[in-house]
Amino acid sequence: METNVLKRIFLEHWPQFYEKNKTRIRLVVVKEIEKFLGCGNPRNGFKLLVCEGCHDTRKIPYRCKGRFCTTCSCGETEEWSRVMAEDVFQVNHRHVILTIDEGLRDIFLKYREMLKEFMDEAARLVQEHFEKKHKVTPGIIAGLHTFGSKLNFNPHVHMLVTMGGMTANGEWKTYDYIPFKKLRKQWQTVVLKLIRRHLTEEQKKQVQPLLQKAYSENEEGFYVHGPKQKGDVKTQLGYIGRYIRRPAIAIERIKEYDGEYVVFRYHDKTDDMEKEEKVTVEEFISRLIRHIPDEHFKMIRHYGLYARRIKKECKEKVQTWQEKVKKTIVKVQKLIRRRNWQERIKAQTGKDPMVCPKCQCYYEYKGEVCLEEGQLVVKHAVCAKSKAVLERMINDLTGIEETKTSEEEETNAVKPKQAPAVQRGR
Repeated sequence: METNVLKRIFLEHWPQFYEKNKTRIRLVVVKEIEKFLGCGNPRNGFKLLVCEGCHDTRKIPYRCKGRFCTTCSCGETEEWSRVMAEDVFQVNHRHVILTIDEGLRDIFLKYREMLKEFMDEAARLVQEHFEKKHKVTPGIIAGLHTFGSKLNFNPHVHMLVTMGGMTANGEWKTYDYIPFKKLRKQWQTVVLKLIRRHLTEEQKKQVQPLLQKAYSENEEGFYVHGPKQKGDVKTQLGYIGRYIRRPAIAIERIKEYDGEYVVFRYHDKTDDMEKEEKVTVEEFISRLIRHIPDEHFKMIRHYGLYARRIKKECKEKVQTWQEKVKKTIVKVQKLIRRRNWQERIKAQTGKDPMVCPKCQCYYEYKGEVCLEEGQLVVKHAVCAKSKAVLERMINDLTGIEETKTSEEEETNAVKPKQAPAVQRGR
């Protein structure tokens, strides 16, 4: 399949879908889809780079950085996972998953405001077990997934949990046991109480049959799982981090699209097999957009030792304790710097995007164009001649009559003032 098949599906069918369902679509969904469809389009802004040797020009379009965009989210997921794997305590972690009964999923879909406390309660359950049983505070990073393998609405929490914790005096204690059977019943009670606490009396009457069924048909409680991780700590953290942050569907899972139907691949956990499902485009879009979170909703949250307000202080306490007992149990690292665009592209492709493929000289930044009140304007230009070139590019993109900029001025604008550059090493 083509690399941008998801964008093509939405470009061809979103206007009709929106007109048909606009009374039921959340405003944040409209905003995110518009950002997604405009991602990488120079008409929404771009940066101009010019080779200092052969004067080759490159337009680098702005990316949307949207929460629905697969292109942006994949790159962000990789970078977040890399930074997270370096920033946390370098100890064994468990990937703990907490799910709910199938009959309760639509309740959370209808009352999405409960999802924040849904995550909080999941982390609190695990944290309280460690604090009561082992007298330590663990580090927890929780991620909310609202999607199942078939893109159905299936809210569940993935957590990265330290296999150990810090005592009140900064001592680190290691352990590797979690009583999942006990936690299952507790988690069931927590979820049912959460729903009852948030709904009105009238709403509770409507969902009471579902609550009763979820309780009676799950005698052992709701599913809680946390397999032991294999391999070195950094590999564990990288894998779990990417899994927690992954989008609802990857492009490679879309196998066919003919303009009316979409065929996508999914993993059926009931028989542990790879399968395919064929749905109409309207159904496909409907399944996908329900997983766009509400505006400002945080899909990743930190608890315990990893809570942002105390993380630095906890690291210092553990480090001080280890120096006192002269024994290194936990590797404490400082937060590493996030890579910029050039560094990320170079790491992914092995090629420096700022090096001209034609002459191996470096590209120079000449300025950029952005949208203001729906119009493309020059945001910054390094000189007057660069500004003239950017304005010419705006005219070419928008179809406006070209300004009276001569071909000679345009050529001179991209030429460096110094003598012809000597090729540099990378």
